[in-house]
Amino acid sequence: MKPATKRIDITMKELQAYLDQARAVLGEDGYEKLTWALETLDYLTQSVEDRETTIRRLRQMLFGASTEKTNKVVKREAGKAGRDHTEPSQKKKGHGKNGASDYGGAEKIPVAYSSLKPGDCCPDCKEGKVYKLETPAVLIRIRGQAPIGARVYELERFRCNLCSKVFTARAPEGVGEEKYDETSASMIALLKYGRGVPFNRLEGLQKNMGIPLPASTQWEIVRDTADLIKPVYDELIRQAAQGRVLHNDDTTMKVLELIRDGPEETAPEKKEGDLSPERTGVFTSGIVSTGDGRQIALFFTGRKHAGENLTDVLAQRASGLGPPIQMCDALSRNLTKEFEAIVSNCVAHGRRKFVEVATRFPEECRYVLDVLAKVYKNEAIAKQQKMTPEERQRFHDAESGPLMKELEKWFDEQLTEHKVEPNSGLGQAMTYMRTHWGKLTRFLHVPGAPIDNNLCERALKKAILHRKGSLFYKTLHGAHVGDLFMSLIHTCELCDANSFDYLNQLQHHAADLIQSPAEWMPWSYQPTVTRMTSGSNAP
Repeated sequence: MKPATKRIDITMKELQAYLDQARAVLGEDGYEKLTWALETLDYLTQSVEDRETTIRRLRQMLFGASTEKTNKVVKREAGKAGRDHTEPSQKKKGHGKNGASDYGGAEKIPVAYSSLKPGDCCPDCKEGKVYKLETPAVLIRIRGQAPIGARVYELERFRCNLCSKVFTARAPEGVGEEKYDETSASMIALLKYGRGVPFNRLEGLQKNMGIPLPASTQWEIVRDTADLIKPVYDELIRQAAQGRVLHNDDTTMKVLELIRDGPEETAPEKKEGDLSPERTGVFTSGIVSTGDGRQIALFFTGRKHAGENLTDVLAQRASGLGPPIQMCDALSRNLTKEFEAIVSNCVAHGRRKFVEVATRFPEECRYVLDVLAKVYKNEAIAKQQKMTPEERQRFHDAESGPLMKELEKWFDEQLTEHKVEPNSGLGQAMTYMRTHWGKLTRFLHVPGAPIDNNLCERALKKAILHRKGSLFYKTLHGAHVGDLFMSLIHTCELCDANSFDYLNQLQHHAADLIQSPAEWMPWSYQPTVTRMTSGSNAP
């Protein structure tokens, strides 16, 4: 006879306490893995209890969605199948190999011809004279090495046999006094906050390569470097506040310090500016500001939502500027309540709701996805032709406006004539689009208004990658260090700057950052370095 199942109610806090007691037995690796398993169980339990979570949605949470392209989401009738409207008409030609110009970070070693110089007699025909070609031939040779390299200088020593004084050879020119130079800090920051490689994983790799680098030392290096280059981060926030369009969104994050100091353990007195003690969530907010042809990425981790972090950024906006365009999804926590903004909602977010129910309502979803595919095709044309914001708005109004108007009319017919159940997945998707229609179609009427929030969602992948690899931040200060480096690294990626060289130069010229941080932005630092280098070498 099968024994009766006993239900035991237990909170995550109690489970965490049991886990902390077993930490010494499990070891750090086992502790981290079991912690992650418990958090996954808690997240799935909450999702199952949410009445709006479908099995399809739960499957996507666990395994991810393979694609959201229209021709993959809905099956087309025979003879009507074709490529997605957003795909290019033909595959870009190319052999897929990287040329010498792609290796911008490689060391360049000039090799002179040993027996020829300009003006010499041709070794072949014996009559002509050779001249030097402007473009040299190139050989690319790639070798493996540890991410953080090391050199051991063995300085020769002598001792006097009479007075016993020791004489040690001087270190070569250019060898600094610090054990870890600026390139070490830059590489650790790029691996940790740019590519999601945890400190302990890098420690293991370095140990295997014979160059030990403890995780605690890595943290100390990036912590001290963050303090050194913080003026640039502050200036980046100030310049982002002046942007014409600001995208924002957030993702969940874990900070152990905030979890252990939960609401029930906080001090009774409330400091000025503190958030509500009932709030327990921790988030990383991503903000991408665009304007003057530049894109700036910012990250903020803590208890504040994306809208509250955007409010803090806009507090530094110049008073003479008009209200910015804000792009976000329709969640109220993404809105800023203290500053005026032209709010635009994400079309891709609304489209995704139809993707999620496409298997149950294929005909209706095919119609919606096909209409939106044509709108996105118009957006691709506007980008390809490099239209100005005004030209793009007029183009969308003429080409996409009739499509969206027809789609709105179709939504109204489906809902008012009860052709679709309002509480079904399809009905909820339609209701969402109709409720936020004005903000979803802002790109038709406001020059510069984006069509979606994909720019910010791509930026948040930096934080998600860190969360997948490192699982959490230990302290709030550690989270702030991560925010700083993620902001600088991703901004470099957005403006095609070399983030490794950029971080190196910031550390090398740390004394100059305080005086003029605006000259050390990712898009302006190279002319500044050139000017200072030429000035230092001037007679």
